[in-house]
Amino acid sequence: MEAVSEHVAAFRRFSRYFTRRIGALDDHYLGQHRPLGEARLLFEIGDGVPLRELRARLGLDAGYLSRMAKALHAQGMVRLSVHPGDNRLRMIELTPAGRVEVEEQNRRADALVRGMLDGLTPAQRARLTEAMNSTERLLRLAGITVERVDGASPDARATLAAYAAELDERFPEGFDATDLVRPQEVSGDAGAFFVAYEDGRPVGCGGLRRLAPGVGEIKHVWVHRGARRLGLARRILAELEREAVARGFDAVRLDTHSVLTEARAMYRAAGYTEIPAYAEHVYAGHWFERRLRRTGWPPAGPTRPSPPPTWPAARRSGG
Repeated sequence: MEAVSEHVAAFRRFSRYFTRRIGALDDHYLGQHRPLGEARLLFEIGDGVPLRELRARLGLDAGYLSRMAKALHAQGMVRLSVHPGDNRLRMIELTPAGRVEVEEQNRRADALVRGMLDGLTPAQRARLTEAMNSTERLLRLAGITVERVDGASPDARATLAAYAAELDERFPEGFDATDLVRPQEVSGDAGAFFVAYEDGRPVGCGGLRRLAPGVGEIKHVWVHRGARRLGLARRILAELEREAVARGFDAVRLDTHSVLTEARAMYRAAGYTEIPAYAEHVYAGHWFERRLRRTGWPPAGPTRPSPPPTWPAARRSGG
């Protein structure tokens, strides 16, 4: 608990310092005649966007967003309208005056940051940039949720469709989407399916199904290109492993295609051991297993793969 408290205190201390340093608490952010909330809203509008999308993107309360939009409209910065193709959607777009305002806002923001960096050497700036990039990646990962969903749910099928489309591009022989797990294989007693969400959008998935007594099989671990290099695939994998332990599995297995070198590297780093083929999977070139550690089992130390299950070979896709 002390370690967690130390992390929380450090996070809050940095947040207080940074918000003060950039003037986030100033009612005249960057010396302009509006607070940070309105300035950020102007920046996000771009070439026009539905208010509903802005609300989801920025995580704003609908009433608060409406009040800001009306204030900017009264200042002549934005136009509010109804979408021509859907009268349920309210649109917001910049006026010419609003575009000028955003250009000036960007100029002042760049000047503010340059002034903050002037006191650092080039090497120190590089260190700070890398630290900020790392911070952003970790905060994004912290904000992503991994949720168990029904295998037939729209989000489950949408992520699998995106997974299949990517494999069809990457595999020399292409990929047949009919080779994906069926909903009933990753639902109920047969298995489980997880979807990762960032800001309400599905950005990753993974499935677990029963392979043999005491053995589960991990299928279709996938992360959207825009959410990679965050550690999300490892997080989805860990969630699948926890589910396998909860179901009483002693080991989990998976297979992967030969071109997916990054997947093989991740599985090895996560403690998976390459094993002989345990089934004839049409897209599989490598097979892996990991023994699971439940309370008191297995004993600490090296473990060896369990023998392949005696079940008919199935034509299934690679992991």
